[in-house]
Amino acid sequence: MEPPTQYVKTNDDVNIAFRTLGEGTPFVLMPTIPFGIMAGHSEVPEWRAWNEQIARRGMLVRYDCRGAGLSDRDVSDYSLDAWLLDLEAVVDSQGLEQFVLFAPDSLAVPVAVAYAARWPQRVSHLILWQAYAQAARLTEQFEPILDLLDKDWELFTETLAHVVEGWSEPETARRSAALTRENHTPRGLRSAFRAAIGIDVSALLPQVSSPTLVLHRRESRHDLNQSRNVASHIPRARLVVVEGSAGSWALQHPEAVLQAIDEFLGEGEKTTRELPSGTAIILFADIADSTTLTEQLGDAAFREKARELDGALRTLIRDKGGTPIEGKLLGDGVLATFISAREAIEAALRCGAAGNECGLPLHLGVHAGDVIREEGNVFGGAVNIASRVAGEAAAGETLVSATVRDLARTSAGVTFEDRGERELKGVGEPVRVWAVWAGEGAS
Repeated sequence: MEPPTQYVKTNDDVNIAFRTLGEGTPFVLMPTIPFGIMAGHSEVPEWRAWNEQIARRGMLVRYDCRGAGLSDRDVSDYSLDAWLLDLEAVVDSQGLEQFVLFAPDSLAVPVAVAYAARWPQRVSHLILWQAYAQAARLTEQFEPILDLLDKDWELFTETLAHVVEGWSEPETARRSAALTRENHTPRGLRSAFRAAIGIDVSALLPQVSSPTLVLHRRESRHDLNQSRNVASHIPRARLVVVEGSAGSWALQHPEAVLQAIDEFLGEGEKTTRELPSGTAIILFADIADSTTLTEQLGDAAFREKARELDGALRTLIRDKGGTPIEGKLLGDGVLATFISAREAIEAALRCGAAGNECGLPLHLGVHAGDVIREEGNVFGGAVNIASRVAGEAAAGETLVSATVRDLARTSAGVTFEDRGERELKGVGEPVRVWAVWAGEGAS
């Protein structure tokens, strides 16, 4: 039995229908824009089963976009901003401060990307199904079908359903076509498609900081290269290809889709638990010439700016997959650990830029070695070396040890400049250090 339908009004006065199922971590399932996602879906066993699986893991939130399904049909604005208003109204009505956002079709992807870029603090994880940054690239494949929209409404819905759901799923496609006719009008669907064709969020992809999973079916009609393009331009995004040809995420091997999602979401939980002792990539950041800056700004102003920067650095570190060590504050230094040398270097460069922007340039050092973890802290000679390497860096500069340079030389996409061996206090042997610069190439 479906949960009751609720309504919320957008800022431009459109009534949006939504439902919630289950409890726990919010999982927002966007509509298959410009189609609905609620009315009649309980009649399709595969979709119903998928919804129930997600609801066992947390609170599933579904809604119909404007012009479709149970939401207001008589609308004229189908712009990207308008679809963002639909999503914003639903999550705000439920007081969702942070949630998983799943775009379940190619036309929903640009809306999800735009939302994650504008409100990064709210999207804990972003999941994109068969992704396109430019809707026009998608509609090129469906141009012959769209011509049917004005000529034969029933033939259009039947053909579109078979193409989207896959010719191997005739019964599901038949039901999907019936739902399309039930939940839309030809005029509304035509207007929505026309608006969607002009959307291009390519420039927003690098601005997405949420951990992102891009899913694609190997034999789908949708172009895998488009998903690759989206995944390659979102920092730290990953692409997972699942078997099958069906267009829907819930058809053909749904267990593989759920497993990929579970593994993706589970990684975020792992970072909150105590990590084992062993080898780690260690990042150390310290404000350059803090004594002079304190004299120039005054103690209170300096400490306030330092606290703000400390928070910003910790966010940047987490965004790059690192674990900032609590209790290590600016003035004494920000210390963080990573499992990837490439991500540690990326984080260091972003931290350096943040320090420069706020007028508190940083010394940054990265080293790799064995650490001892105890009560949320890390100890050991490797931590001391990271601190000493940072101390050798000029203001705003990132230095890495030879160990880190060797680990990341072919994967970091940066340039390394040899700065020679340094005698570091408390370290028995000289350590060769390398300056890191953003940009392709490695010396």
